Amino acid sequence: MNYFFITGTSSGIGFALANEILKNENNYIIGFSRNNNISHQRYEHINLDLSKPEIVKNYKFIDIIDAESVTLINNSGVIGDVKHIGNIDNNSIISTFNVNSISPAILINNFIKTYKNFSGKKIIINISSGAARHAIESWSSYCASKSALDMFSLVAKADSDKKLYGFKIFSIAPGIVDTNMQNQIRETDKNDFSLLNTFVQYKNDNLLEKPQYTANQLVKIIKNPEKYNNVILDLREM
Repeated sequence: MNYFFITGTSSGIGFALANEILKNENNYIIGFSRNNNISHQRYEHINLDLSKPEIVKNYKFIDIIDAESVTLINNSGVIGDVKHIGNIDNNSIISTFNVNSISPAILINNFIKTYKNFSGKKIIINISSGAARHAIESWSSYCASKSALDMFSLVAKADSDKKLYGFKIFSIAPGIVDTNMQNQIRETDKNDFSLLNTFVQYKNDNLLEKPQYTANQLVKIIKNPEKYNNVILDLREM
């Protein structure tokens, strides 16, 4: 059996990815989100609010004996306040970093601690963003928190290699995907985000990738992680 731990399975990429993975009868998923929209005999839901790392740190990954592989996918992400610095709600800064970098870092740490001696295939996939690698006006918390996730992934891979733990670790920018986050961006006041019309046009011109397409691309990496040598990846370049 292959065990998957996936955050943000209630919608978007996480929902599509979970349903794609469940097509294989040898896969079992433990999904983390505040809402459960999946009903399947090989899906277990954990109600977990990633904006509260004091709760996340207490989650214990299960002991696994019969597994061929274990995979952690940190998919959850929030855009936070789309506003210029100086106008952002401070609580939004805290929550954005908690969801996008602090809670994923805690899960990665505990995942490696739990399965470092596991002899099967071990994979960690973090869903990052092109915004982690390019500054975008009014997205300060999102850009910075996803950039932190990229660097945590790089160091986690270096540490794993040093200790010979054998984890394959990736931080993957999925491109511009048609999710609730894009809805939130399009609802932004133009005074707060001068690129608003560009993102509205992405939707109008059908330039947004479908979550199912993104899920299919991620499954290709999961099935053949040895084909990818870099930690930092972008689906648009693959």
